[in-house]
Amino acid sequence: MRTLIALIACCFVTATASANDPPPIKAAPAKGIEPVRPHYPGAGNQGAKGSGGDASSSSASSSSSSSSSSSSSASSPRMSEREREAQAEADLSAKIAARLAVMRANQAARAAAQARAKKVAAVAAAAPPVQFRSNHWSYEGETGPANWGRINPDWAKCGSGNRQSPIDIRDGMKVELEQIAFDYKPSSFSVTDNGHTVQVMLSGGNFITIQNRMYELMQFHFHRPSEERINGKGYEMVLHLVHKDAEGRLAVVALMLERGRPQPTIQTVWNNLPLEKLETSTPSIVLDPADLIPQRRDYFTYMGSLTTPPCSEGVLWLVMKEPLQASPAQMALFSRLYPLNSRPIQPGSGRMIKESN
Repeated sequence: MRTLIALIACCFVTATASANDPPPIKAAPAKGIEPVRPHYPGAGNQGAKGSGGDASSSSASSSSSSSSSSSSSASSPRMSEREREAQAEADLSAKIAARLAVMRANQAARAAAQARAKKVAAVAAAAPPVQFRSNHWSYEGETGPANWGRINPDWAKCGSGNRQSPIDIRDGMKVELEQIAFDYKPSSFSVTDNGHTVQVMLSGGNFITIQNRMYELMQFHFHRPSEERINGKGYEMVLHLVHKDAEGRLAVVALMLERGRPQPTIQTVWNNLPLEKLETSTPSIVLDPADLIPQRRDYFTYMGSLTTPPCSEGVLWLVMKEPLQASPAQMALFSRLYPLNSRPIQPGSGRMIKESN
């Protein structure tokens, strides 16, 4: 029994020792290729000792081989690097040259564009300005009184004149003014609704005389409300009688209208109104403008302008102090046609105003 146990123990020790032994070394690889040996603990020193001469000689030969290989190929990479640097420098120079060419081309194009612009500006400055003309005006909106001077160059006075009408008549100098000599008579007439007012044209032969000048009555028309004011007071309507002398100078007699009894001459005009705007009615009857003149002949006078385009200045204004009466129905009829057709008050600009005593 003891012998059997000892035999089993010996077998176990033998198996354990066999398992711990290193595997057998394989045959050496082909010439020129260094064999690869696995590392085992404790086995490195023995290998080094057992093959010391072979390891050192192999190492030396390997070292000499790599030295010769590196020395033979060292010059090639250096030459390639120099070539690469030269190529990079050449590429950079080419890019700079191309960029400079583009910049010079852009500068030349800008200079040419500036030269063309200067030439166009010089031609435009030398050419006369283009002027837009229109004959359309109104009492409101873009074509209203504030813009009359810009609608047509011939109407520049409407915006730049310093003797414009109407004005608020104040601080008149009371002096002994000569009376206005009215020489009116019954005349044939025509009535036009001209799109701005009702205008009555008269045949010749009606005159006023003032300041030793004779003016012939050409037409009269209406505004609502009154364009003129007297000491800040306005009226519901005003009637303007327009006269012209032999030299073309104008004198306008202004008659304020207030509510009262019917006015026969105004009623005659209303009875003969045309049915359409811009049309003219020519009745076969006569009209006497003398019926429009009040009994009292006191007046204010000053130098002004037309109150519609072209707003020509140098117009003698004669504003009667006593208003003319018209019935509410007569005024209402006109207001249906023209509820607003008066120019706003213009600056007095220090003008002299005379008032009869």
